[in-house]
Formats: sequence, structure tokens, C-alpha cells
Amino acid sequence: MKKGLFITFEGADGCGKTTQMKLLADYLKSQGFEVVLTREPGGKGLGEKVREILLNYEGEVSDRCESFLFLADRAQNIDIIVNPAVEAGKIVLCDRHIDSTVAYQGYGRGLDLDRIKMLNSLATNGKKPDLTIVFDIDVETSMKRVGSEKDRMESAGIEFHNKVRNGYLEIAKEEPERIKVVDACKTIEEVFEDVKKLADNYLFTKNIH
Repeated sequence: MKKGLFITFEGADGCGKTTQMKLLADYLKSQGFEVVLTREPGGKGLGEKVREILLNYEGEVSDRCESFLFLADRAQNIDIIVNPAVEAGKIVLCDRHIDSTVAYQGYGRGLDLDRIKMLNSLATNGKKPDLTIVFDIDVETSMKRVGSEKDRMESAGIEFHNKVRNGYLEIAKEEPERIKVVDACKTIEEVFEDVKKLADNYLFTKNIH
């Protein structure tokens, strides 16, 4: 494989995307692929410090400031982790990416969607994932899975998280070729079967082996 792939995992907190990303990484490695795992916010190095601010800062954070912090982390992740790995022929799996900002800051916080998409493009230098998997789950179930100890984003409230969920579904309608929606209410094993099929279909369609 001359050039690698960039696959992102999206969805509400508690949807199980991180677990599914790790399962897919193990599966792809068993098929002989080199796999790199990263996340937003919080890719290694600088990203880890940005993540600490975004999720645990106890003071007031403006909606626009929040967006710019996510975007700064994204630029670092793309330039330092994602692009070099893809160019080296590896498959990069990323826990959250551009669609999180559209869903959370756009649909959730109510910021201008066109501006957010423009800023996303600036942060990534126009790069988009090859494949994005959205794990759809109702808010009540996702909050139960998160539990009582919630970070700053998880504590935003039911109305906010309903807006986020609807935002993800709207994004998927806009880009059906890139974004695939998976029912995350099923068992871990059942969800992974869906994820594996999506990955296999993409790899087969693109003749990547």
C-alpha cells in the first residue's frame, strides 16, 4: 500500500466509539496493516495539554474560545501525527475529528456552521477523513454509560446532547459517501461486526491490501 488511510470515529460520549476503534485496530493489525491510533483533543505531546484544558478547566470558557482550542489541537494532530503516518502507508484511526466540532460547537452550541466548516478546513489544510463512522445512540443511554463522574463537555445537559446527536445525523445526510452511521445501542460484538463490514467494504472497494 503506497498511501495509507485516515478513518475517524464519531458520536456522543458513551457511544462506545473508543472501544470500537481499539477493536478495529486489532483486527486491521491481524490483517497485516500498520495502524496508528490518535484522538482529538489529546494526540500525544501538545495535544494532551490542550485536552486537559478543554475537559477539566474549572473556569468559564467562551464558546468561541472552546472552538479555537479544538481547532488548534486538530492542526497539531493532522500535521504531526496523521499526515506523516498516512504518507508512510499506515492506517490512522482517530477518536473524534472535524465532525465533532460541527456537531458540538455548531449544532450543540449554536455557532455558525459555515464558519466552523471553513475553520475546520483551515486547521486540516483541506484534508478530510477517507471514512468516518458515527456511532448513534439515544442521549439517555449514552449518559447512563458515562456515569456520574462527567467532564466539562459531558456535563452540558440533555438538551445540548440531543442537539449534538441530531447534528451528527444531519452531517451524515450531507456526506453519505464518507460518513456511515452505526447503531451503537447493540452489544459491543454486534456493533463491531457492523464496523468490520464497513472497513472491509472500504478496503475492498479501494483495492487496498
